[in-house]
Amino acid sequence: MIAQTCDPVLTALFTPEKPRLGHYEVCTTEEAIEAVAPPGWTIEPLDPLDAFGGAGPYDRFAIARLYGGRRARVAHGWREENGRFESITVISPHPDASLAKLLPGTMTITWRR
Repeated sequence: MIAQTCDPVLTALFTPEKPRLGHYEVCTTEEAIEAVAPPGWTIEPLDPLDAFGGAGPYDRFAIARLYGGRRARVAHGWREENGRFESITVISPHPDASLAKLLPGTMTITWRR
């Protein structure tokens, strides 16, 4: 299992404040996206604003400036375990909580119901 650190500040930035169903969690790891994304998931380059979506209150200008024309590498998928559904997005590289620098590891945004 990959060691991840979950961050409530990142969760507040990149997810809806009060989801109607389920809950979100944002975690990071120093591991490469290839090690984090489950086998068979497609990793694709996306514009960072598409990668992070519009659900959270993060500063879109800061994210665009931070990536500076680079694309984020992203994989999406879902799984169901023990009657629980999870939708998962993994993004690399990812911003730190201050949106001041890109980190080389992988961010995982998980919605659970």
